Amino acid sequence: MSDSVLKATVRYDGTDFSGWQVQPGRRTVQGAIEEALGKCARAHVRIQGAGRTDAGAHALGQVFSCDWPGSVSAERIRRSLNKMLAPEITIVEIEATEPGFHARKSAVAKRYAYNLSLAKAPDPFSARYAWLLPGPVRLDQVLALAQRLVGEHDFAGFQASRASAQNTVRTIHSIELYRGGVIGPMDDANLWRLEFYGSGFLYKMVRNIMGTLISIARGNLPEARLAERLASPGPYYGHTVPAHGLVLVNVEY
Repeated sequence: MSDSVLKATVRYDGTDFSGWQVQPGRRTVQGAIEEALGKCARAHVRIQGAGRTDAGAHALGQVFSCDWPGSVSAERIRRSLNKMLAPEITIVEIEATEPGFHARKSAVAKRYAYNLSLAKAPDPFSARYAWLLPGPVRLDQVLALAQRLVGEHDFAGFQASRASAQNTVRTIHSIELYRGGVIGPMDDANLWRLEFYGSGFLYKMVRNIMGTLISIARGNLPEARLAERLASPGPYYGHTVPAHGLVLVNVEY
C-alpha cells in the first residue's frame, strides 16, 4: 500500500497512562503509539482516536486512524508496533481503509462498560479494573434508574467542566447490567458491570452518570436529581466515579 489511510483496533491497560490524548511531559497511549509508528515510518505520524479515554481508563476496542506515508504491509506494521508497545498496548488489527475515514468522525456508535466490585476487600487481580464500592448498594435499583436515561437527550448536565463539545445531544440505545467484569479475573463472583451503548458520549459522561446513579441508590441524592441533571445546561457537579473502572469496549462504523 502507498500513501494510505490506516484503521487500527487497539486494546490497552490504561493504569499507568495519563489518558489517551497527547499531553506535554506526560505518558499517554496516543503518545506511545505515535512514537512507535514514527520509528516504523521514519517520520512523524499523527493518529486520531475514536475517543479520548481518561487517565487510568482502559480499552478493549479503541480505534485510531492515520495517514501512512510510503509503502509497507499492514501486518508488518502491526507486528512491529506490538513488539515495541507490549504488554500494556496491543494492536489487535490494522488495515488500509477508504480515503476520508476518520476514527472519531466516522463512528456511529460506542459501547462503554463500567466495572464494579461488591467485595468486602480489594482483590489484587481486579483492583486495577473495577471500582470497589464502599458500602452496600442495590444494583437492580441502579439499573432501573438508568433506564430513564435511555433515548435521545441533551446530556450537557452530565458533561464535565472544560468539555469542548458544541452539540451535547446524544442517544443512549441501551444500558444493561451483567455479572462479571468486562476485564478482570473470570472467577471473581463479586464483579458486575453496567454497559452503555450509544451514539456517542461527552467528556466524563459515563463516569458522571454512574456517580449519580450510585448516589441515588444509596439514598444520598433524591431520585429527582436525574431529571434535574438532564434539564441542566451543565457542567456536571456531583460524584464522578474513578476512571479505572471504565472500559471502552468497542466502536462501530
